Amino acid sequence: MKNRNRVLLTDYAWGDPQLEHARLAAVGLELIAGPKAAAPAQVIETLCRTHQPRAIMTCWAQVNARAIAACPDLELVARIGVGLDNIDRHAAAACGAVVTNVPDYCVEEMSDHAIALLLDWARGVTLNDRDVKRGLWDPSRPTPRRMRTLSVGIAGFGRIGRMVARKLRGFGCRLLAYGRSRAPDHPADVAWVDFDTLLADSDAIIVLLPLAPDTRHIFGARAFSKMKPSSLLINISRGGLVDNAALLDALRLGRPGIAALDVVEGEPEPPADIVAHPQVIATPHIAFSSPTSVEELRLRTVEEVIRVLAGEAPRNPVPPP
Repeated sequence: MKNRNRVLLTDYAWGDPQLEHARLAAVGLELIAGPKAAAPAQVIETLCRTHQPRAIMTCWAQVNARAIAACPDLELVARIGVGLDNIDRHAAAACGAVVTNVPDYCVEEMSDHAIALLLDWARGVTLNDRDVKRGLWDPSRPTPRRMRTLSVGIAGFGRIGRMVARKLRGFGCRLLAYGRSRAPDHPADVAWVDFDTLLADSDAIIVLLPLAPDTRHIFGARAFSKMKPSSLLINISRGGLVDNAALLDALRLGRPGIAALDVVEGEPEPPADIVAHPQVIATPHIAFSSPTSVEELRLRTVEEVIRVLAGEAPRNPVPPP
């Protein structure tokens, strides 16, 4: 019966799991915490096989079919975040386990970070800072841009994309959006376009698409060849949306001229030729983060676990694939 009370935390992006431990212990559930950093899939499989939890909470670690199969009493796989590409949802559905996420905890932070990267590029903050630190004081290069003259494309127009558009309205930018489907209440002042039009007409593109088989490397050689010269690519969603090799070639050709990346395929050890590239501005997957958002994320995830293991319906179930 003891195993029936276990909850596995595969990894976590904060100091310690005391909040999760205390909240679960208060309702008679035992927390098994894995390593802080996301461990290889084999380590997660071993943890699952050893402890056979009723619920798994995962931040970035891969919860694959073998890990799920090692938990005969598994009822829930809770993503501590939004994206679901690290969970084998087919395997979870096959064994009757619910998959959940927290889809709206960091809308403010993500949209703020996207706009911060856009403003950084438009006003040349990072690039000028690099020059000044090298001893070059030249107000004539690189030339800042007027925000009101820019066409900004938003690839993926869900909660975060809508908030980005809402915040950019105050700058007077022309706004374009591309996504899988247009919502009935799509805002009239945001042009809904196809992917090729988004690429060709945008001075800057903010990537907010989910990572799925049909979107992996959607920003590859073909897409880059259609972008405006000296344009900006911002990716704060998933590293796998961008083909690293194609991006390096594209930066050499100036389409895009700059990439601002909060996520990079290969992280947490991203390729040095990407993050150290002089035409890349990089942050270490922090777009989601603030003390407020992280606390909300943790509380909402652990409360979802408690709810489901008590036999109640989850608040944020993800439909089976």
